[in-house]
Amino acid sequence: MIIRKLYLDRLLAFVRQPIIKVITGMRRAGKSTLLTMLAERLLQDGVRQEQVIRMNFESMMFDDVHDYRQLYRRVQEEIGTQKQVYLLLDEVQQVEHWEKAINSLFVEGVADIYITGSNAKLLSSEISTLLAGRYVEIQMLPLSFREYMDFLPEGEKDRDAAFAQYLRYGGLPAIPGLPQQDETIELFLSGIYHTVLLKDVVERSAVRDPALLSHMLRFLADNIGNPVSSSRISGYLTSHGRKASTYTIDNYLHTLESAFIFYRAPRYDIKGKLYLKTQEKYYIVDNGIRNALLGFRDGDYGHILENIVYLELLRRGYTVGVGRIGRMEVDFVAQRTDRKQYFQVAATALEEVTRERELRALAAIPDQYEKTLLTMDKSYIKDFNGIRNVNILDFLLDDL
Repeated sequence: MIIRKLYLDRLLAFVRQPIIKVITGMRRAGKSTLLTMLAERLLQDGVRQEQVIRMNFESMMFDDVHDYRQLYRRVQEEIGTQKQVYLLLDEVQQVEHWEKAINSLFVEGVADIYITGSNAKLLSSEISTLLAGRYVEIQMLPLSFREYMDFLPEGEKDRDAAFAQYLRYGGLPAIPGLPQQDETIELFLSGIYHTVLLKDVVERSAVRDPALLSHMLRFLADNIGNPVSSSRISGYLTSHGRKASTYTIDNYLHTLESAFIFYRAPRYDIKGKLYLKTQEKYYIVDNGIRNALLGFRDGDYGHILENIVYLELLRRGYTVGVGRIGRMEVDFVAQRTDRKQYFQVAATALEEVTRERELRALAAIPDQYEKTLLTMDKSYIKDFNGIRNVNILDFLLDDL
């Protein structure tokens, strides 16, 4: 088992701290494996096996646990007379009103609690209110390119070849171990997609029109990195013989976000220093799933690279928006407590016209925060008048 150090370190920082650890992310992104890594580390640190209580509510072993009362009783049975345990609960949202049992167990102070879930509604407003100030959320994404390289067998770590595979097949943790063939991986990814769509979207959100949702999902997948509005989606649906109200479209957009299939990047006015509510962009959680949906085709290379950079910035703890400076656009404004950065992403900037266009928006930003142009170019030029020129693979493999 390859250790996903980024997420394990984040989790270990909260071990034995009086706070509930909530791990969220798309199905098959590695949440359960992260709990396994945590359990192994606890045992290595001297915790007794009986102190680590693990429950996966997608397993038939816990099919009799339907509501918070049954959950509470089952956990109490497992705890017995122990004074301190580590409670690891997978897909806890399967249990009705689970938060009531978790809140009680937390207050009683016997258990160090870790839970996972595949839907953002795990932390709905009602639950967040009940657990206010008592939890920390760790959002988990598929493999970064750096992790993908770690997962590859020795002898297959040529970074250019590996990146081509990563672009084509995505970064779900099971992918590097599969035969690198379109047919095999397409079957695997299609299975993941249909499971996520059925279990984490249609069933859990009580979607009334799954076909309409599927049309929207394909539209978003085909338009990563493009401005999206309800009216534009409505026009697309109408052209395919479907009609939907703005309310339904907005609701389905929120549902796809909640299942961690798409991530929304709001527009950010750089001069006004505020987020705008129109013409947002959406990025898909995994490029392999996008290719399985739309076909393993060439094209739209720039937006695919943009998608990969966007997800990498999220992994590094940034809040990411799409910048606007006058009539020009900056691909990403990335902000976190310790720093702020601006990024432009392009397949190449070797042509002068393209380079000038990409640099113009960055150069127009009046502040002195770091500005970076990311491309696939292998150039000896590392700086354009104060704007860093960085190869995308170097950026992805760099230290966080």
